[in-house]
Amino acid sequence: MNRILMSCRVNGEDHTCLADPRDTLLELLRERLQLTGTKEGCGNGNCGSCTVLVDGAAVCACLVLAGEAQGVEVTTVEGLAASGGGRHPVQQALIDHGGTQCGFCTPGIIMSAVALLRENPDPTDAEIRHAIAGNICRCTGYEKIVRAIASAAAEIRS
Repeated sequence: MNRILMSCRVNGEDHTCLADPRDTLLELLRERLQLTGTKEGCGNGNCGSCTVLVDGAAVCACLVLAGEAQGVEVTTVEGLAASGGGRHPVQQALIDHGGTQCGFCTPGIIMSAVALLRENPDPTDAEIRHAIAGNICRCTGYEKIVRAIASAAAEIRS
């Protein structure tokens, strides 16, 4: 199939690239734009490793066609860096609270947590668990992740 020329806005920057009409947003990000922070786990939306923000909403990039990225703002884990290149509070909190182990699920969890905290800056533990329910972590058991997100929420509010 022929590739199409498409334009998209990712992490605040405009990009023009060739994409196969069947490419997913995940493939566009990783293969065309070389933004490899977004991970491919299951390829069918069950694990959450490929979670990115599309117009602020957490979505699995493996379930979105690349062409759907035209006219929207896509944010990946690489786009979360604070001004001056520092870590986003959620990223730092996961480090501080030991909420990462192998790290494969971490970018997706971070993006789900960022979406939650933008919508609800003071979530309960149950709301945090609900927000990251689509993100499978096989290493941590989630307790440290939930504590980290709650800590980041407190920091963001202050």
